[in-house]
Amino acid sequence: MDYQALAQLLFPQLNAAPEDIISRYPARQLPEGARVTRMAPSPTGFMHLGNLYGALVDERLAHQSGGVFYLRIEDTDKKREVEGGVATILDAFRAFGLPFDEGASIEGETGIYGPYRQSLRAEIYQAFVKKLVLEGQAYPCFCTEDELSAMHAEQEKNKENFGYYGKYAVWRDRPMEDIQAALAKGTPYVVRFRSQGSTQNKVRHDDLVKGKMEVTENDQDVVILKSDGIPTYHFAHVIDDHLMGTTVVVRGEEWLATLPVHLQLFRALGWKPPKYAHTAQLMKIDEETGTKRKLSKRKDPELALSFYAQQGYPAPSVLEYLMTLLNSNFEEWRRANPDQPMEAFPFSTKKMSGSGALFDIDKLKDVSKNVISRMGADEVYGQAADWAAANDPELHGLLTRDPDYTKAILAIGRGGKKPRKDIALWTDVKPYLDFMFDELFQPDYTLPANVPAEDAKAILSAFEEQFNESDTPDDFFEKMKALAEAHGYAPETKLYKKNPEQYKGHVGDISMVIRVAVAGRQNAPDLQSVMKILGAERVKSRLRRAAESL
Repeated sequence: MDYQALAQLLFPQLNAAPEDIISRYPARQLPEGARVTRMAPSPTGFMHLGNLYGALVDERLAHQSGGVFYLRIEDTDKKREVEGGVATILDAFRAFGLPFDEGASIEGETGIYGPYRQSLRAEIYQAFVKKLVLEGQAYPCFCTEDELSAMHAEQEKNKENFGYYGKYAVWRDRPMEDIQAALAKGTPYVVRFRSQGSTQNKVRHDDLVKGKMEVTENDQDVVILKSDGIPTYHFAHVIDDHLMGTTVVVRGEEWLATLPVHLQLFRALGWKPPKYAHTAQLMKIDEETGTKRKLSKRKDPELALSFYAQQGYPAPSVLEYLMTLLNSNFEEWRRANPDQPMEAFPFSTKKMSGSGALFDIDKLKDVSKNVISRMGADEVYGQAADWAAANDPELHGLLTRDPDYTKAILAIGRGGKKPRKDIALWTDVKPYLDFMFDELFQPDYTLPANVPAEDAKAILSAFEEQFNESDTPDDFFEKMKALAEAHGYAPETKLYKKNPEQYKGHVGDISMVIRVAVAGRQNAPDLQSVMKILGAERVKSRLRRAAESL
């Protein structure tokens, strides 16, 4: 076979030489040990939690090492591409604060290693396909869909491995005359890689997540260039990752089956492959069966990244939760470093589980409570108001009507070693502080079991007379003790516990009566702080309203 003639026959108009292309992509000048990672989604209009899970690994590996994290758009599958798909990708990652150092954007591109959209790189891919044809490592295949289907049926009948290999690789060694005749007829063709592998051989691989393993060598003559001149994923990612200087490829474990192909292509091109990190699939416990299963686009709304914004989860909460799935020691580190940013955590692929990571929405809520509890009142206000603007106009109006008032409410119980953890997501804000707004105030006057309504009315009336919004915590507690004694309740809890038959209850019951009247609930933030924010007039009004309702 005259491979020079074959290459010219297949690519008559292609002038770009691989050497010239390689010269456009200089070696990156980075510190020793710096990693270059990429996120390479397809613009299909759906960004899911698995995308973010992998991207977080990419981002941490790159930025923790002083490297580069870039975005590449794999838009070679035009059938699945949707309008606005790239914008969806960029908006999703912008929302979660994962910064790309270079790559594709709506406005254009940042960086010198582009184009970062595969659809703009056809000539680059074809140049390297031509190189493989010249070397006898690739060839055209004119098999029709019907012929491939018949081949598959025969393999099934003979209980053989499926695919294009061995005797089934019918165009592998066809003479030039046959190829010329097919081209003359205008028969569509693909270009296949000529595999030298055998399923009898094993390839050793050291995965950053899975560890040392052996995989069966590839014997398939896989398609590397489709009939439309666009490369397959297998080929495109090999070319791009080499030229763009990628050192670590993070992807789901479902790609392990194709790893032998990719390693084979790197070797055929004379290039060193990057390190691979195959992440475990995200799993959940099925509510119906009680067994583990993969998160499903059809069954699980929490798989879509849009779910978290709609439900009101802060982006840092989602990222911190994912980090608990990625590294088992993160929670211990967080307890020891409550005030440190997540970026200070020493992330390691060695701490990643090789088995399925179990997603638990309740655990996410617990993590989110902790994340929000560490925020200042201004930050909580800003994020809650932004969320409400898009999702709850009524709440947004209340929050922004008097920002200082709202922030004062949100500031109660913040800071210190044991901050309040009432808010797990922004949908919790309205039920948390609705009692502070008269138009939302719907009190539940459930009293302590040992306090009769008559006592409660008398306590509320007495407290109204002596209420002073300038009282210190000590002043307030002394008033509670005095009210307790005046109505037959122990002024100290320990006295009640010592002689329960001597008292109706204790001072805690008295303060609970006041709390129920003012806040309309038994569980509310610090009562004194609440009353100072409400002001004397509203406090007294609520005391009277409660007394009248009992």
